[in-house]
Amino acid sequence: MNKRVKRWAPIVALTAFFAGTSPAADMLSKDLTSTIALLGLPCGQVVSAKRLGENDYLATCSNKMRYRVFVNAQGRVVAQRQ
Repeated sequence: MNKRVKRWAPIVALTAFFAGTSPAADMLSKDLTSTIALLGLPCGQVVSAKRLGENDYLATCSNKMRYRVFVNAQGRVVAQRQ
């Protein structure tokens, strides 16, 4: 193998590893996307999510809409447009 390839291979591998999103973040985005869709709201796909509290998230969708997704006092999941 070429010396240059041997030198750059670990750098490329580490860059790809650290550049990717975590599996937990991917799962949260998928869960929020499904929740918003099941509530009948337009979203497309959740591209980012910020945790506001326990069972309380601010989701930003691919169509630029933002929703606060949380569990209300009655135990129901609610999504409010922000």
